[in-house]
Amino acid sequence: MSQPRRYTVFTKPWPNLSLDELGAKVAEMGFDGVELPVRPGYQVEPENVATMLPTAAQTLKKHGVDLISVAGPCDEATIRACGDAGHPILRIMVKVPDDTDYLTHIEKTQRAWDTLLPVLAESGVTLGVQNHKARFLTHAMHLYHAVHRYDPKQIAAVWDAAHNAYAGADPELALDVVWSHLCLVNLKNGLWEWDGTDEFGVAKWKPKWVAGHQGLCDWPRVIRELKRRNYAGDICLTAEYSDSDINEVERLAKNDLFLAKRCFDTA
Repeated sequence: MSQPRRYTVFTKPWPNLSLDELGAKVAEMGFDGVELPVRPGYQVEPENVATMLPTAAQTLKKHGVDLISVAGPCDEATIRACGDAGHPILRIMVKVPDDTDYLTHIEKTQRAWDTLLPVLAESGVTLGVQNHKARFLTHAMHLYHAVHRYDPKQIAAVWDAAHNAYAGADPELALDVVWSHLCLVNLKNGLWEWDGTDEFGVAKWKPKWVAGHQGLCDWPRVIRELKRRNYAGDICLTAEYSDSDINEVERLAKNDLFLAKRCFDTA
């Protein structure tokens, strides 16, 4: 990967800021770019993505902030808007419905992706598929199985180190599995928090999102492996912290940015 490493932040915590305010906020926090949600109630919504996403990219750029990835619908309109905004990654996740088995759903999903290949090629956009705990593609082998048959310039893997840790997977082995199709790395951290018991007295657990140095994911270990492999792609810090107000989110995100840079500098 030839471009310099950039550190980005998922701007989900700031839906009420204008695009100018968002650009200023991200720049002040020290990030190089953003992953922008295209969702109802955010600066760019699915209904206005064609016009507003390129506008967002231009507005953020005035503050020295690049639009690097988008979290939005997996459809032609969003893909074309991503291309018009400067060829970012369109990050998606694949949820397996409760009434469907994994293999059946992946085959259906791949058929849908196949129909999008021409517009991905025309737009220069990469569809980035992220791993996620629970009934999603939870680990690296799920990701590889879903995307390996595609050109990674069109459909690739977004590897989330924290969700990988929730799955109990070794980060070195996981990165080895997805390496051929890796387009983006997400950094956050979490742990399991006791959530009472069920009717049989069996313990229940829920995820709790914490600062980068506190959870199940060993950031220095992950970054050592990325550096060993000469990863020069982007790092997205997803700024997800349970039970934190916006001021605490911003403080923790800045601290995590410092930690990630320090780990890369010293690995």
